Amino acid sequence: MTNESLFDFTVDKTKQTVTVDMEFDADISLVWDAFTKPEILDQWYAPKPWMCKTKHMNFEVGGRRFYAMVGPDGQEKWAVQKYTSITPKTNFKFFNTFADKDENLQLPGSDWDLNFIDQNGRTKVSINIYNESLERMERLMATGFKEGFTITLGYLRALLASQSGK
Repeated sequence: MTNESLFDFTVDKTKQTVTVDMEFDADISLVWDAFTKPEILDQWYAPKPWMCKTKHMNFEVGGRRFYAMVGPDGQEKWAVQKYTSITPKTNFKFFNTFADKDENLQLPGSDWDLNFIDQNGRTKVSINIYNESLERMERLMATGFKEGFTITLGYLRALLASQSGK
């Protein structure tokens, strides 16, 4: 893995979007699986000491992932991802919102658009997150989303490096 790997996190309040671009020193298939298989997602998708726990996931258009961030004291923060579009190993989109433990949605939410680009054995992932309201985006950013998501993507980078042997 090179230290020059791309990582860019941009917040655009006028468009109510967050854009994250990151390169991974791993094959696109491995990176795709890390974002689309619950057993891999749960290994990296929460900043420590929190852990991620997927209750169920149906990765298909119209399907959903219901998962929680679980704190060291057992506190659970639930969320739902509803998949709206999937082009294998290239792109997928979902609507994301917080929920309670019974899957009752807490609106508003955000639309995520993830693009995967093969770069000769390396993979670039570009994530665009559109928030339904500026207030929601600002509240999310104030709760440490940038720091937490940056940390979790670092965990993903380390996990992929260990699995790809690079």
